[in-house]
Amino acid sequence: MAHIDDPQTQRANVAFIKASMKEPLLERDNEFELARRWREENDERALHELVRSYTRLVVSTASRFRNYGLPMGDLVQEGNVGLMQAAARFEPEREVRFSTYAAWWIRSAIQDYILRNWSIVRTGTTASQKSLFFNLRRLRAKIRDAVNGPMSDEGRTSIAVELGVALKDVESMEMRLSGHDQSLNAPVSESGEHEWQEFLSDERPNPEDVVTGMRDSRTRSRWLAEALEELSPRERTIIDQRRLREDGATLEELGRELGVSKERVRQLEHRALMKLRECLSHRVESTRDLLLEA
Repeated sequence: MAHIDDPQTQRANVAFIKASMKEPLLERDNEFELARRWREENDERALHELVRSYTRLVVSTASRFRNYGLPMGDLVQEGNVGLMQAAARFEPEREVRFSTYAAWWIRSAIQDYILRNWSIVRTGTTASQKSLFFNLRRLRAKIRDAVNGPMSDEGRTSIAVELGVALKDVESMEMRLSGHDQSLNAPVSESGEHEWQEFLSDERPNPEDVVTGMRDSRTRSRWLAEALEELSPRERTIIDQRRLREDGATLEELGRELGVSKERVRQLEHRALMKLRECLSHRVESTRDLLLEA
């Protein structure tokens, strides 16, 4: 859906464009001197004169992207950002005209803005996707493929070859460009009262299941605490550090802590587990629900 500026914004855009077109073009020597003063002397007046002289380049570039449904004023503002980036990075000693250097930055800034705002889903994240987004329609018209329907296999293959991208990327971008964002609050039909969001399923547990799970968890914790009371202090230590923790201690570590052999720790652990199973057997189907058993 196209975004339309309000009348006041449109008038401001027109005024800016007219003022930009009145700025005089710079000669190579003058351009070089302004760029040098800004780079070497941090002369802001030189920067402003340099940038103002090339705002017409911003307007010209933005106008080529006006068919993407975004406000012309926003495109111009993004182009101005690119122009400022170019001024900050321009190296006059390379003997390249500033207009040539700035054109790339301006176009890149505008294209990035379009990709971020054309859809709520990020459209182009790779160089090939970006190239497809900005060239697919042009190339489709060039090969005179079907404009209103799906592309032919020959058309997709031709575009993939010309842009040097995978055929599946062409197919994916074609589907993205043929679709549009739609609000979940939009009505299903013109005469209906239902919205699309009403048909979305909520896969989260319902409040009753959440409450039941919390209650069951507290009950199981109480049962386990009662069963642990039946163990000796040394057995409780072994079960706690071996079965009730994600990063359980090894038999060797517990042996050193308790002053016994690794085999003795294993025997004590086995005996403690048997006691717990007997105590919990009439309450839970499996002690695996409560203990981190191997």
